[in-house]
Amino acid sequence: MTARRVVVLGATGFLGRHISEAFEAAGDRVLRVSRTTPPGSGGRRAAFDLAAEDQAALAAFLAAHRPDVVVNAAGTVWQADEERMRELNDAFVRRLVAVLPGLPGAPRLVQLGSVHEYGPVPAGTPLTEDRTPAPVGAYGRTKLRGTQWVLDAARDGLDAVVVRIANACGPGAPPESLLGKVAAELARQAGTREANRELRLAPLRARRDFVDVRDVADAVVAAVGAARSDVAGRIVNVARGQAVPVRQLVDRMVALSGLAVRLVEEPAPAGVRSDAEWQQADITLARLVLDWEPRRALDESLRDLLAAV
Repeated sequence: MTARRVVVLGATGFLGRHISEAFEAAGDRVLRVSRTTPPGSGGRRAAFDLAAEDQAALAAFLAAHRPDVVVNAAGTVWQADEERMRELNDAFVRRLVAVLPGLPGAPRLVQLGSVHEYGPVPAGTPLTEDRTPAPVGAYGRTKLRGTQWVLDAARDGLDAVVVRIANACGPGAPPESLLGKVAAELARQAGTREANRELRLAPLRARRDFVDVRDVADAVVAAVGAARSDVAGRIVNVARGQAVPVRQLVDRMVALSGLAVRLVEEPAPAGVRSDAEWQQADITLARLVLDWEPRRALDESLRDLLAAV
């Protein structure tokens, strides 16, 4: 099979790094794109500020690289303000889908969406792709706008699919995320001689759907290889399909660390609430059109996350 020219936008992010590696492992020619030139000696890398550059500059940049595939792994969530979320999760996607039809070769776009686009649902409710989304947080709202731009463009003929991802975990999870924060704190405490170790976190009442980041990367590669008739203009959930108690995951990480750490749940600040106490995505469609399902157990994800820090 001829190697595909794949441009990964947001290649230094948690998802982007693993997606780039998965395409490279498949034998594709990957261009890793980020705001500053990504570090590392292997692969092809380029700097491009997705939020700052205008539509003409974006069109010229992509045309110069003639991609067969564009994966939009750019975006922002962790501790970003709403303006920054609008810039990357919404406005940039609008510019991207405007320039892609004019590129030679009609590249396929894989847009990374988020399970947080669905918004809160009653406990026990599976999240299917045909569910009307109703996000309450800025992140979910801006990601949903990005999804809508892609679906609108697909109706006008763009070869594009939205992969709507559950909470990704595994090696390299950012320290601003819950599991990344826990891993970083356990690593810190492992290097100390503290007598009474504690891990202080906000209340862990939610049940969320977590999927290994490497399984996400495999799903993105599968989305590129799928027939256009199967995926173009569709949303496809990528998740484990299980609502797991977050407290259970944190307890398991502490156990895997081998440290004697007391978990302390502190009251959340006034006015702070989760936008989704229950998340369980239905992955029937991913199995059907991508021939994909998660392969890595959560224990493997947690072990590898701890080992990476």
